[in-house]
Amino acid sequence: MRTPLTQSGADRLREELARLKKVDRPKVIEAIAEARAHGDLKENAEYHAAREQQGFIEGRIQRLETNLAGAQIIDVSKVHANDKVVFGATVTVINIDNDKETTYQIVGDLEADINENRIAVSSPIARALIGRSEEDEVVVQTPGGEQEYEIIKVAYI
Repeated sequence: MRTPLTQSGADRLREELARLKKVDRPKVIEAIAEARAHGDLKENAEYHAAREQQGFIEGRIQRLETNLAGAQIIDVSKVHANDKVVFGATVTVINIDNDKETTYQIVGDLEADINENRIAVSSPIARALIGRSEEDEVVVQTPGGEQEYEIIKVAYI
């Protein structure tokens, strides 16, 4: 099964991949060469730190390449779901208990970032919202207990 990604999420991952390959990788290679020039590698903390960083960068590059190769990229602006909440939708909800309004975009697991209000399609709130429409009320099971939301707006942007 291919992993869904929004077009903007795929673009962000491609930008990260390009930065890792063109900026971070050359920097760490240079740091390793510089640390080697200092002599004894057994007790050279800079060398070991640079090698560890290189391992992290190479692992992240491999993971990004694999994820992008296996992704199904969806252009959200072309989604026409008759105002139903689907993958890629931007949904504004109001918490019925405290009247707090929040807007989320439902995205692929690889691009989720709660600080940016991008929630994974597999998250409890996204699963509760999928298939619903404006003015629907949903109950979400959270670690802190049930939360009730009303869907105020659904957009595909």
